[in-house]
Amino acid sequence: MLGRNLLAAALLCVASIAGAQATTSAPRAGAASSTTTTTDFLVDGIHVVLRRTTANDVVAASLYLLGGTQQLADTTQGIEAFLLAASERGTKRFGKEALRGLTARLGSAIEIDPTVDWTMIGSRGLRDSFDSTWIVLADRVMAPRLDSSEVELVREQLLIGARTRRDSPDALVQAVADSAMWTGHPYALEPLGTVESLSRISVASLRRYQREQMVKSRMLLVVVGNVERAQVERMVHATIGTLPAGSYQWTLPRTPPVTASTLTVVSRPLPTNYVLGYYAGPPASSADYPALRVATAVLGGRLFAEIRSRRNLTYAVDAPFIEHAASSGGLYVTTTQPETTLGLMQVEVQRLKDEMIDPSGLERLVQQFITEYFLNNETNAAQADFIARGVLYRGSALAATPDRFVDDLRAVRPQDVQRVARTYMRGIHFAYVGDPTAAPRRAAARFQ
Repeated sequence: MLGRNLLAAALLCVASIAGAQATTSAPRAGAASSTTTTTDFLVDGIHVVLRRTTANDVVAASLYLLGGTQQLADTTQGIEAFLLAASERGTKRFGKEALRGLTARLGSAIEIDPTVDWTMIGSRGLRDSFDSTWIVLADRVMAPRLDSSEVELVREQLLIGARTRRDSPDALVQAVADSAMWTGHPYALEPLGTVESLSRISVASLRRYQREQMVKSRMLLVVVGNVERAQVERMVHATIGTLPAGSYQWTLPRTPPVTASTLTVVSRPLPTNYVLGYYAGPPASSADYPALRVATAVLGGRLFAEIRSRRNLTYAVDAPFIEHAASSGGLYVTTTQPETTLGLMQVEVQRLKDEMIDPSGLERLVQQFITEYFLNNETNAAQADFIARGVLYRGSALAATPDRFVDDLRAVRPQDVQRVARTYMRGIHFAYVGDPTAAPRRAAARFQ
């Protein structure tokens, strides 16, 4: 509900096939046990990670164009998403109908996911059709046709998404909270673009962007599935390996400074009020990253118990952890009594800072969190994202192994939870959507 990028409305309009993710399944009865190996290598200067798994015949190949909003300016917001969406309308090798017909025959899908840290374009299909599916993906990256009439159709569809992106109260409160949190930071820019930026991006701008930005130094390719390294090397070498090298270097975005808590009020006649606040967390390379992840899980459980279960003040309350290179945490609630509810949330935050959590309780919570996390990340495509975060946030594919992830979480101690709560859970920038006369101004000001 509170994911940073509200991608679906715009890009689903221009996708020819819904992007079905491939679930990693257990081996069939009587079949040999599945094995998984992870290999990290270069092909023609492109960083490739192959997680070979024999658990099924599905292959997810995710190409990450690095930089995300660090590559954008106010006037170019959404240009990469626009370019990749337009590439579905034909390439120099395949016309629009041929492109759609080929993916349909293969039973494959091409997905696009622009985020603040990267734009992902990925293929999802079966092992037997991997070569052909990859050719479609690579051609869309390397040689989009960009016919003017087709570009205009895509522009209109993206503009519909941009105009309706804030229509729901949840989407609106998130957009306002993002703006308050990331003022002056690259994350303040919209990967999907705004009405103003999308309206002004020309076909010539798209072609120039494709020429200048589709370079090997910006690319990380993660393949998850039952394919051999030699096959991946051959396909990359014949396609994107021929692109210009470029001079891009990935760097973690800066962490914003802590400032006084704020409250931005948006008046809406709603049956309930929506409150969402963000605070700056540590960079993803920090040892505090897993500790804050655990601390937000602890806080979320306490908020649910106190505000929903005990007080019955809400149907929805959460303490999200935003898993970006520059992380953030948050507080979210819908309620008819925002001043009272936000005051109770402040009490629970302060309790996390003042009291040491019980070690045995922390151990149980971490185990539950690990179980839920892996259940939510069991698809091949989700595993590719998991690997990409390990490579880009922690500097190594080894950081993206399940064992390393589990070890990092289990290493978090009660004193770590208390320390990160004291360090980061302050200077919260709140957005409020609802009755302005009930806005929780006093309670929001106490989060210092």
